[in-house]
Amino acid sequence: MGNTSSSHKVTAQDKAILDMKIQRDKLHQYQHRITIITDRETAVAKECLSHGYKSKALLALRRKKYQESLLAKTDAQLETLEKLTSSVEFALVQKDVVFGLQQGTAVLKQIHAEMGGVENVEKLMGENEAARQYQKETSDMLAGQMSNQDEDEVEDELEALEAEINGGVTSGDEVVPTLPEAPKSEIENAESDRVQGKLRKERARVRAQEQVAVQAPEPMLA
Repeated sequence: MGNTSSSHKVTAQDKAILDMKIQRDKLHQYQHRITIITDRETAVAKECLSHGYKSKALLALRRKKYQESLLAKTDAQLETLEKLTSSVEFALVQKDVVFGLQQGTAVLKQIHAEMGGVENVEKLMGENEAARQYQKETSDMLAGQMSNQDEDEVEDELEALEAEINGGVTSGDEVVPTLPEAPKSEIENAESDRVQGKLRKERARVRAQEQVAVQAPEPMLA
């Protein structure tokens, strides 16, 4: 009978597996809920562009990108931890797993904070003081969270939406797709890559200047 209790002892590996299952379940719940929010953010971006509010459209897409990157980062981290936990030499990686789970919990809290609902998305279009304050707070928060690559991908998405709204031929409510481009030569591809690289550098330079301008203290009144 003494052996029965010892055979059911919960090990650190068992606990790590359980913690990961809990995090995975939460992540799946958040993925479904955030999809509703990110779909609305895309719609808001389109609506803002159609009314000429490009900066608000960009903010909506940046917020969407940030939320999607949080989910992707947590998903990738859990996948790595699951591989480590299933290792025969769990004792050697136990500290890494525990630290990873702690990080996962912190990121899940960030994701939960993004679960404010669609009403927060609507504030991105608002014109009143409360809406403008929310827009500024969101922009300031995103400035320290997104990489240059993230920002470039957002601006690419913005340009694609602009092309869809301004350049597409519509038939009723449906956008008629443009014809596919002819295949490019290696030289044309290399030139395209060079231009894209130059564009990304210019975007990064402009963002840095804008950030410095935002952080600069206001001049003292005489």
